[in-house]
Amino acid sequence: MPFPIADMHCDLLSFFAVVPGADPFDKNQIACAFPWMQEGGVKMQVMAIYTTVDSGSRALATKQAAIFDELLRKEKETVCRFDGNFIRNQSEKGQIGIIASVENAAGFGTENSTWTEIYRQFDSIVEQVGQLAYISLTHHTENRFGGGNYTEGIGLKEDGKRLLDYMAGKRIPIDLSHTSDLLAEGILKHIDRHHLPIPVIASHSNFRSIWNHKRNLSDEFAQEIIRRGGIIGVNFLRAFLDNEVPERLFEHLLHGAQLNENTICFGADFFYTKDFPDPSRHPFYFPLAENAGKYPSILDQMSENLSESQLRKLAFENVFNFYQKLWS
Repeated sequence: MPFPIADMHCDLLSFFAVVPGADPFDKNQIACAFPWMQEGGVKMQVMAIYTTVDSGSRALATKQAAIFDELLRKEKETVCRFDGNFIRNQSEKGQIGIIASVENAAGFGTENSTWTEIYRQFDSIVEQVGQLAYISLTHHTENRFGGGNYTEGIGLKEDGKRLLDYMAGKRIPIDLSHTSDLLAEGILKHIDRHHLPIPVIASHSNFRSIWNHKRNLSDEFAQEIIRRGGIIGVNFLRAFLDNEVPERLFEHLLHGAQLNENTICFGADFFYTKDFPDPSRHPFYFPLAENAGKYPSILDQMSENLSESQLRKLAFENVFNFYQKLWS
């Protein structure tokens, strides 16, 4: 019997927000279209509120939060809210449980925003989407909170510390998937120094020991996430797996399971790719993981190395257990 799937990251909300004529039911438009999810057995999907770092970041984040709310109201046959009730009764649910996250805290405030405006935006987004699966302080670049994964020598800034302090106790994990190493180190040190109750995860990251890329986690940071009871979602993007070897995906998944079988999960990172300007990135995904319909075949391949219990954990149990414990 195929396992249900929990996935920790897709960019369907920004697809809706910026692509004219975006249709989440059109398989040809985006790899995480709802029919692909249904075909792949996706039971839970995190939808990121993604922004760049510019003057329009707050408005774009607000727009995506509204789109998330609209999806829950208008597509009730397809989606419902992923929450504690969904976890307890997921076998009775026919829909996909969805939950929002924030990918880049620039969506809370631009470089010139006051802290009153940042707090108001934070609270407004949480109120509209109901709960956040996690927050990433940065994306690839630097912002007022810290350094992204493609920046050098930029760690946790004072504004980043202040945002972490505001997150504390709200049962929202901090995500290390787009941090510089210095930022990840700064986040962990700040949490520990001030005893902040903030869970730590990597929503869509691979392993640097398998493929040496700045976007991937060092085993040191992976072990910190494991030690703190977090989860790590493996990313399907070719650039972060191995540009030439499709099967490297299975090595990343197996490495994560070997580090800790209760931590590894999926974080596919499907997004709209058709307007991406860098031709070297195309195709973004290998055929074996090119859309959300591929999960059953991926699990079938992993069954050669993992037990049925381990496959269940990878597919959905680790994610469900993490949020059940967080929200209980």
